[in-house]
Amino acid sequence: MKLRTIVFVALFGLLVVGPVAVQAQEVAVTPDVVYGHKYGMALTFDVFTPANANGAAVLNMVSGGWRSQWRPHAVSQRRYQPLLDKGFTVFAVRHGSSPKFVIPEIVPDVRRAVRYIRLNARRLGVDATRLGVWGGSAGGHLSLILGNASDSGDPSSEDPVLRVSSRVAAVVAYYPPVDLRPLARGASPEITNRRFPALNFDRSEAPAYSPIVHVSADDPPTLLIHGDSDGLVNVSNSHEIYAAFQEQGVESKVIIIPGADHGFRGEDAVLATAAMVDWFVVHLGSRSSN
Repeated sequence: MKLRTIVFVALFGLLVVGPVAVQAQEVAVTPDVVYGHKYGMALTFDVFTPANANGAAVLNMVSGGWRSQWRPHAVSQRRYQPLLDKGFTVFAVRHGSSPKFVIPEIVPDVRRAVRYIRLNARRLGVDATRLGVWGGSAGGHLSLILGNASDSGDPSSEDPVLRVSSRVAAVVAYYPPVDLRPLARGASPEITNRRFPALNFDRSEAPAYSPIVHVSADDPPTLLIHGDSDGLVNVSNSHEIYAAFQEQGVESKVIIIPGADHGFRGEDAVLATAAMVDWFVVHLGSRSSN
């Protein structure tokens, strides 16, 4: 398929606690659903369910620098409101966080979150075949890994969650690092990445966690959004994986926002959010009239 870059002028992360209504919004929040444990600690996500839920869901990877932190529900809901208005249920997925854990320990967490949601889709009020995933930076990397390097589950596992597929139906990634092979530091113990300790793992493992290595024709529709002035994750990351998607015939699109840096703000954030929501409406479906 012909490579094309679409340039827009910027004008502009089982224990269930009962639902908690957020005032002035027709959204039910179910906090701290436990989807797994590691080292005696719970892995959790929050569920935001709109009154007009259409059965489709978006998993937001709560991850910056592969650090995953709890946010007040009102703060998260404001960020998710454009998706909620379209009837999407949103899962705020938190993973085992850096600096305690490195990427080879983090990726299995987000895969488990997908498996858990698919296994419990009926109880959670969603369609297991209509799950999208979205994140920015490290969250974008994890979103792409879920899209590009998923599996159908291990039927021999004693854990029922691990028997379930980790596949998703659509992906949106903002300014994602796509190739960890030059970034992993663990092969040289005397050289460590203090800013991003999640990258301190053996470089020989990096291909398994580099989305660009795993692009294949069966990948889900993927939208990439990146600023051409990104000083942290160069825009070449999105160009390169977009080219790989196009070569494999994967339905994909790249939006480059002129002058935008890492972490969209103001009108850049408005543009990116609108494009993200539209992508999921098209590829997951929405019954909302909004």
